[in-house]
Amino acid sequence: MNTTATDVTTQVFRVHIKASPEEVWTAITDPDWTERYGYCTRSDYDLRPGGKYVSWTNDGMRAMGTGDVAVDGEVIEADPPRRLVQTWRLVMAPDAAAEGFTRVTWEIDGPKGGVTKLTVTHDLTGAPKLALYIAGDEGGGGGWAWILSDLKSLLETGEPMDKEWFTRG
Repeated sequence: MNTTATDVTTQVFRVHIKASPEEVWTAITDPDWTERYGYCTRSDYDLRPGGKYVSWTNDGMRAMGTGDVAVDGEVIEADPPRRLVQTWRLVMAPDAAAEGFTRVTWEIDGPKGGVTKLTVTHDLTGAPKLALYIAGDEGGGGGWAWILSDLKSLLETGEPMDKEWFTRG
């Protein structure tokens, strides 16, 4: 996906994964899984409404001068293994962090024929700079498309697409 407009208010990403809804849920919410794909950051969820969400930076990110927190937010709704709604703020990018919290909805449907559909909807109202990061248009990487593709690869093959890319210092 290539998005350059700054007035984008919602981005939707969908991937079909040969895994159970429970396996997908675990990969999204278990810190031992979250550090194995995407940007290789350990994410901690308190899966209660009002619970804290923190995605910590990795060694490579800190070597580039980021702080300890990549993303933070709050859990709004958790219905394992079907739906997770949370607020989301990209702390490690000051320009995006200044735009405040946005909203991410994870919907897990299936399985149908052993395949689970994962849809991530990111409401970016009032966050045009973050919209560019999320779309993968800013210098930090591939955004949600990268994360979900890597999650799919990890669940289906046991290996991420490129485990070195986001952990290099």
